[in-house]
Amino acid sequence: MRHLLSIEDLDRAAIERICDRASSFAEVAEREIKKVPALRGRTVLNLFYEASTRTRSSFELAAKRLSADVVNFAASGSSVEKGESLKDTVLTLSAHKPHAIVIRTPWAGAAELVSRWTPAAIVNAGDGKREHPTQALLDVYTLRRRLGDIDGASIWIVGDVLHSRVARSNILAFQKMGAQVTICGPPTLIPRHAETLGCDVRYTLDELGDADVVYALRMQHERMDQAFVPTIREYAAVYQVNGRNLRPRQVLMHPGPVNRGVELSGEVVDSPQSVITQQVEAGVVVRMAVLYEVLAGAREGDREPEPQLA
Repeated sequence: MRHLLSIEDLDRAAIERICDRASSFAEVAEREIKKVPALRGRTVLNLFYEASTRTRSSFELAAKRLSADVVNFAASGSSVEKGESLKDTVLTLSAHKPHAIVIRTPWAGAAELVSRWTPAAIVNAGDGKREHPTQALLDVYTLRRRLGDIDGASIWIVGDVLHSRVARSNILAFQKMGAQVTICGPPTLIPRHAETLGCDVRYTLDELGDADVVYALRMQHERMDQAFVPTIREYAAVYQVNGRNLRPRQVLMHPGPVNRGVELSGEVVDSPQSVITQQVEAGVVVRMAVLYEVLAGAREGDREPEPQLA
């Protein structure tokens, strides 16, 4: 795998391979010394044009645990504030010869463009409201560890689907793994022609009890240019997942950050059904697997190498 730009780049076998490799790296995370030499001598550049806590820190930790050198770049405080374009920034940083660039931007399709401007492997860490493939991979990994298998599972994605790159990647990933996906939210926050995504659409939580997994999304205020709901209080009154509508057998997920009291009540966030903390923990090992896939895999050619865990 040369780049990871979209979940569409992966088939089920590739997703399973990355999850299995992440499981092997999870064993390393339990050791006193958590580093392995798999990417020694490689350089990973984290290029972030948007604020991030979970994604950026987990990619940095992932690269360091693989013994790669890491360079962090944030648009704030850089020449971007002087008007430098994305292309010129990438060309400038490419002069330092990074082997991989992890990029997050507010512009849909930016990761694919960057892949044309540099010989480095590109990993999409979120491009506008288009996709967030590594989030989908860590969600699949988390569910496999919790449920064993998600083939045939009913997964409801509830909330601001329209502006969510996580929703788009997860719909693709869950479907590739054999799950049945339902999206739910106010009509104003459901994409037009949503049925073309191959998932069911609901506008109320009346049938939420049928789901095996409930995946809540926050309101993406930073991507909104108009009022999509009357008020947050009214939205929460109708679409909040809480102790009244979440069943004991259901698994609860959220990509973070959680707005307690809006899309989720505090009681369910902290309940045994919630795997939100496990999702965060999965971020490091899954992103280790992705970086290994695009760097060690590319270096070894077509031969499928095994990670060096010693």
